[in-house]
Parts: sequence; structure tokens; C-alpha cells
Amino acid sequence: MDVMTYLSDIFQNFVRVVMSITVFDVIDILLLTYLIYMVFKLMRDTRAEQLMKGILILVLMFIVVQVCQLKVMSFLFENFFQVGLIAIVIVFQPELRRILERVGRAKVPNISLNFDQNDGKTNVAREMAIAGIAEACERLHMTKTGALIVVERQTRLGDITEKATIINAAPEPDLFCNLFYNKAPLHDGAVIIRDNRIFAAGCFLPNTNKDQYLSNDLGSRHRAAIGMSENADSLVIVVSEETGTISVAENGQLTRGLSKESLTKILQRKMPDNAVRSKKKTRKPKPEADGADT
Repeated sequence: MDVMTYLSDIFQNFVRVVMSITVFDVIDILLLTYLIYMVFKLMRDTRAEQLMKGILILVLMFIVVQVCQLKVMSFLFENFFQVGLIAIVIVFQPELRRILERVGRAKVPNISLNFDQNDGKTNVAREMAIAGIAEACERLHMTKTGALIVVERQTRLGDITEKATIINAAPEPDLFCNLFYNKAPLHDGAVIIRDNRIFAAGCFLPNTNKDQYLSNDLGSRHRAAIGMSENADSLVIVVSEETGTISVAENGQLTRGLSKESLTKILQRKMPDNAVRSKKKTRKPKPEADGADT
């Protein structure tokens, strides 16, 4: 009978807790869950992932120490956790910086832009750029010519292009093949695509923060592609010099073994539409006064 009473009390307490939950409590729980998920996603395959495992082990040890009432160990753990946060900030500054940069790059949806972009009109320059990139990668794949193409999106890459060679040309497949020809002076660097055009070539990209976690069969181009996608929201396309394999890096993740068709689909989904941006930048010329020089 005592057991039934105990179970009945548990059930009644559970019902009271559930009945006291409001819509705002549900929103609060969902936001916290999403935040924890995003933190783990950003730290995946980095040193910070190992840090989290170590912290969880220490927390479990601390709970055991508290339950067993081990005074000396409790004193040591309490002092450790007081200075632990400062130590984490110092030791894992690169990972924390990466997380903050990813948060800062988060886009805020603009309803007016979405309506403008989905009005059924085709951005011809964008479609030509996608076709040119896909065709070029197919040719480079067939000849096993190494290539590194960075599609600029929301984050501008001025620090990457300031020491590069400015091209500012249409993304023609022949031009890509000439730039990445193994005896061309710019073949070692990356090509930056900005506003549906080849903006710069010979660009050197930052290395990845998780170099030690990557497979040994990934070369310097693939590592640079992953590093670039970690440091900006760019879409980075790689053609392997050894195998001719086409890959795409985004948000620190590498997708390998793409065909021309699958690359085209990725670009159509994720390559930015710059038509609206161009409309905003375009200003109507001021009317000339009568009798002005021509």
C-alpha cells in the first residue's frame, strides 16, 4: 500500500508540473535545446570537442566526490572550477573565436528581398556563372588538374583578395582552365567568385583549425578549402590534382565525389543571387542640364 501511495504521489506531482508549463516555458526549452545543439555542432571535430568530454568527466567525478563527502577532493574541485573558465578562454581562444564568427555571420531574413528574388525572373548572370563553374570543374576533373574556387556569399573576402591578382572577368570555362593550368603563374592559388564573376585569382586561403582530425589522403587544397569555409560563409569547390575528384566545402564540412550535375544542383541551391544587390547599388543618373557639354 505504501508503494502505491508513493507512486500515486509521484504521478500527481508529475501532472502538476506538466499543468504548470506555459507556452513561454516550451519556447524557453526549445531555445535552450537549439542553443546546446548549435554549440556542439560548432565544436564538432575540433579540440573543443575533446574539451567538452573532459569537462563532463570532471563534472561526474565532482558529483561522486560530493556524494561520498570527500572533503579534500571537494576543496580541490571547487577551486579548480573557479579558475577553470578563465583557463578555457585562454587555451581554446581559436575555437571560441570561430564560434563567435559563425554567430556573427548568421543571416537575418529579409522578407522584401525574398519576394524580389522569387518573383519568377531568372538571374541570367547567376545561371551563366553556375554553368561556367560546373563545366570548368568537369573539364578539370577529366584532365586531373587541381583547382580551388571560392564562391563569395555574405562575408566579403577583402583580406584574401587584397594581395591577389584582380581579374574581374566572366566565369568562362576556358578561363578557369587557363588559370589552373599547372604551368600558369596563378595555378597554385584560389579563384574568388564575386557577384557572378571571376573577381580575383592567385588567392591564398587560411588553413583549417582541425587539421589533425582530417584524413591523411586530403591534400593542401582540400585543407585550405575546409579552412576557408570555417573562416567565412563561402562555398569552396575543390578539384583534386591526384584523382580529379570534385568536392565542395561548406561550414567546415567537405562533400566529396561530386559530378557535374550534383555540383550544379548545389550551386543552384546555395550560390547567392546578386540581382537584388545590384539593383540596390544602381543609381539613376542625374539629368544633364540643357546645353551641357557631351
